[in-house]
Amino acid sequence: MTAPEIQASYNADGYRLKHYAASDGLRLSWRDYGELLFDKVPIVCLAGLTRNSVDFHELAMHLNAAGHRVIAPDYRGRGRSSYDPDWRNYNPVTHLGDVDALLTVLNLHKVVMIGTSFGGLLSMVLSVTRPTILAGVILNDVGPEIDPNGLARIAGYVGAKVEFSDWNEVARRMMHSYSAAYPDFTDEDWMRVARTSYQINHDGMIVPDYDLALGKALAEAGGSPDMWPYFAALQSIPILGIRGALSDILSAETFQRMQETNKAMIALVVPNRGHTPELTEPLCLEAIDEFIAKL
Repeated sequence: MTAPEIQASYNADGYRLKHYAASDGLRLSWRDYGELLFDKVPIVCLAGLTRNSVDFHELAMHLNAAGHRVIAPDYRGRGRSSYDPDWRNYNPVTHLGDVDALLTVLNLHKVVMIGTSFGGLLSMVLSVTRPTILAGVILNDVGPEIDPNGLARIAGYVGAKVEFSDWNEVARRMMHSYSAAYPDFTDEDWMRVARTSYQINHDGMIVPDYDLALGKALAEAGGSPDMWPYFAALQSIPILGIRGALSDILSAETFQRMQETNKAMIALVVPNRGHTPELTEPLCLEAIDEFIAKL
């Protein structure tokens, strides 16, 4: 495979924003923290379904300071990546191809994969499609089974058209929608979440920071597939499993079964967190640092 041309822009936030062309020509972006760091295994961070690379900024800066290169891509239709003119391409197979293409572009042969929610599902599939590339996998509040209640909640808002004229309105909406998952968040936290979840469009309105057509793709996909065979493929790969104690996506029963199925999996339950832990909680940072150090 011939690597597409990489374009990059500099900023003062500790990373370079880079772009490349997917196999179908769509312009995709990723954040590159520490591109000149080669001594330690690089880390690739895959976000949740409607999320993007911004979610990993604080974690990436933390890992970067410890000498790790961190790669955080934006899926097509999210963040700074282009929106796909065909919403049917918002499917796991295409997203997995985009991730695979990025690994090829960067000539990475061994990585630690950190997958939050949907990103964790993609990480599990990589254990079958590209098992030799995985030095370790961190699954953030996701497992081989998705709780139907949480899936219904997500399906209820993905793709919904909402517009705001004031950031305070957005923060209040985020608090109303997600306070059960983050009961200790302050007003400042909710404003931060609002700023990383919405963007200002060409009309000056504040709208979700992803292609709303993603809702069509989610509706067409229907229920979640059986991911246990993919989780089983992780048996020979070090795993850190993280669950929010209040999660409605990864149930306590499924998390327990994961530990029984893979005795070597390191398990962490984060208090006062639902779906998903931010990974910057002290417990998470400590567990991630220890996990990566052992690799």
